[in-house]
This record gives sequence, C-alpha cells and structure tokens, in this order.
Amino acid sequence: MKTGQLQQLRTIHDRTAGMFQNIPESLYLLLGRLGMAGIFWRSGMTKITFESDVAHFSFAQLGAVISLDWSVSDFTYILFENDYALPFLSPELAAHLAILAELTLPILLVLGVLTRFSALAILGMTLVIQLFVYPHLWPDHSLWAAVLLLLVARGGGAWSLDRLVGGMLRR
Repeated sequence: MKTGQLQQLRTIHDRTAGMFQNIPESLYLLLGRLGMAGIFWRSGMTKITFESDVAHFSFAQLGAVISLDWSVSDFTYILFENDYALPFLSPELAAHLAILAELTLPILLVLGVLTRFSALAILGMTLVIQLFVYPHLWPDHSLWAAVLLLLVARGGGAWSLDRLVGGMLRR
C-alpha cells in the first residue's frame, strides 16, 4: 500500500472515530437502561398470570404489577423446582425473589432511579443465571454483564432521575 493511500485510510479512520466519540454518553446509558430493563421485565412477566398480553409491554401490565393484580403462575413454581433448581434457595423463595427483582428493578432502571444499585442487583442475578441455570448462554450473559457494568460504573447518565435528584441535593 502506498503512503498516500495509507494516509487516506488514516484520515477516514480518524474522522469516523471522531464522529462516534461525539455520541452523547447519556444516549448509550439510556439505551443500556432500557435494554436491560426490557429483558428482565419480560422475564418477570412470564412468571405471573393476569389478564393481559405479556409478550409486549403495555401500561396495563404496569398497572397490574403496581396494583398487585396478579399471581405467580403454577408453571413458575415447576420451573424453579426442576429447571432453575438453585442449590442454596428453596424453589418457592427463589421464584418469589426472582419475580420481585424482575418486576421492580426494571422500573428503577427505566426511570434512572438507584441505577447503580439496580444494575448491580441485575448483574448478580445474571451471575446466578449463568452459573446455575443456563451456563451455555454465556454469550448473552457476557453482553448483559458488559452493559450492566457500564451502568454500575457510570450511573444513569444525564437523562435519569438519579442525575436530577443528585443535582438538587448538591444545591
């Protein structure tokens, strides 16, 4: 490759890298919060029964969860007794803890409230899932861990209630 061509490639590389460096941190932190919230919310929705479509988020789901107008599905107990059998928790307790986490932590992530704590708790769940439930899904879990570690390290970003409340507390 000639020197002139090499210089052109460097220029293209530098310009492209410069464009991507200008992506606001708040944007990718928001997308990380929404993505992780969506994964765990949908998982929580599959563990409960109520009168709504659990495949797609709706405010009816949120209303049912907040009003406690739902119950743990029988299938959830079967999963935690057989497929998700954890060596250190009873299936009933594990099912209830998972549902509690999967229906509260995603809401906190979406709002950007206690983002670092929520991301750390979901990272802990991810570790348990990886080690005891689905060890063969490490490519998915490593991606989740990368996003969650970013949220733990950086927080919710400028577009979060954490930032708003933090700013008010500093005054």
